[in-house]
Amino acid sequence: MLFIGIDLGTSAVKLLAMDSRGKIVHVVSQEYPICFPRPGWAEQSPEDWYAQTLKGLKKLLEKCDRSQVAGISFGGQMHGLVVLDSRDQVIRPAILWNDGRTGKETEYLNHTVGRDKLSQYTANIAFAGFTAPKLLWMKENEPDLFAKIAKIMLPKDYLAYRLSGAFCTDYSDASGTLLLDVQHRCWSREMLEICSVREEQLPRLCESYEVTGVLKKEIAHELGLPQGVKVIAGAGDNAAAAVGTGTVGDGRCNISLGTSGTVFISSKNFRVDRYNALHSFDHADGAYHLMGCMLSAASCNKWWMDEILKTRDYSGEQQRIRRLGENPVFFLPYLMGERSPHNNPDARAVFFGMSMDTTREEMTQAVLEGVSFGLRDSMEVVRELGIRIQRATLCGGGAKSPLWRRIIANIMNLKVDIIESEEGPGYGAAILAAVGCGEYADVEEAAGRLVKIVDTIVPEPELVDRYEAQYRKFRRIYPAVKELYG
Repeated sequence: MLFIGIDLGTSAVKLLAMDSRGKIVHVVSQEYPICFPRPGWAEQSPEDWYAQTLKGLKKLLEKCDRSQVAGISFGGQMHGLVVLDSRDQVIRPAILWNDGRTGKETEYLNHTVGRDKLSQYTANIAFAGFTAPKLLWMKENEPDLFAKIAKIMLPKDYLAYRLSGAFCTDYSDASGTLLLDVQHRCWSREMLEICSVREEQLPRLCESYEVTGVLKKEIAHELGLPQGVKVIAGAGDNAAAAVGTGTVGDGRCNISLGTSGTVFISSKNFRVDRYNALHSFDHADGAYHLMGCMLSAASCNKWWMDEILKTRDYSGEQQRIRRLGENPVFFLPYLMGERSPHNNPDARAVFFGMSMDTTREEMTQAVLEGVSFGLRDSMEVVRELGIRIQRATLCGGGAKSPLWRRIIANIMNLKVDIIESEEGPGYGAAILAAVGCGEYADVEEAAGRLVKIVDTIVPEPELVDRYEAQYRKFRRIYPAVKELYG
């Protein structure tokens, strides 16, 4: 049998087909535009997602045995607000996870409603990218459109709705709306009231590996697929990536170096840190996870290479970097504001420590190290909870860089495992599809059998010590410039 994983990203939808043994048969990618109507805003057309997904499916299936396709599932960009009217028409462009327009609404939720109450209701506090503040923004700024809302969806769930007609979401993705009672796995009545939302406007909640429907007959016919191809709920991109890297069960860690960056800890037990610096979410394996998220990770390096250095030779720029742990230049990686642990949408990037002797290589190195230090901030919160992590898998586009792998391993002081498949959320989605179709008993069994480690980077004690001193300096920069933001 074949299982299709669809990763609905910020810049493109990536689709892959996986066989029952975990081998990737074919991968395709389809890009779509992102719109920035005002500084700090980010929107996309859900119709673009759907159109490019259909094109991608057609390309993918050209090199697959269509008769063997059993199930389709999803990993998708989280927190985005997709709203439909009573005729199932999209009311306005989707407001994305990295949109920062909701400063006023986030302030209201955290300080008027109160962080303690939010944590009690949802296990989390408000961040500018979450879905609930976006609903409050619509209510205040687009009341006529807000009044038309019949269905509220997350990005990947819009795809599932178009493909199957099932109005559902999974617990991991719903966790990032600030509308879900994460501990009890149900919509929070208090948050629905605060946001003037009715439960019938929200999708049915499902486990990530749950079958929610089948592919519509007309779509199956258009794609040349058999009738009855199952559609499985899927997961938010970080939870799907965690499945794809084997980060399931208790006490496993995955670090993602994608457009955004994450430190992801799987857990059998529900946990919340005292400052809500980390997200406390439900996991795609049916349990829980903690996650620290920074809004700009590999995108920092892309910005530096593409916009500043005007080069596409990423590896060539990194090959000239030699002296790790000794860089006098530091970089705060807050190009789009920051989430964990600072929760400051107004934060911006900073280079610090430059002199007349500063080189191109030091600046490039500072970008890689700054992102790694930013991820270390979240790992420190994990350690304060008493969770002892010895090793982590690494995924995302940045994980392809041998230099960045080494920097991460030594800044974190962790063994860093590289897995055979670097497809992240798409691979995790395919695994969820396989579980939903009964190929494996549960997510933990599937990940244990399918995810293979091909390399491990071991920390170097001397370099760990040098980076420890560097990290202490890095941590002092944000507090020093914080009052200059906003």
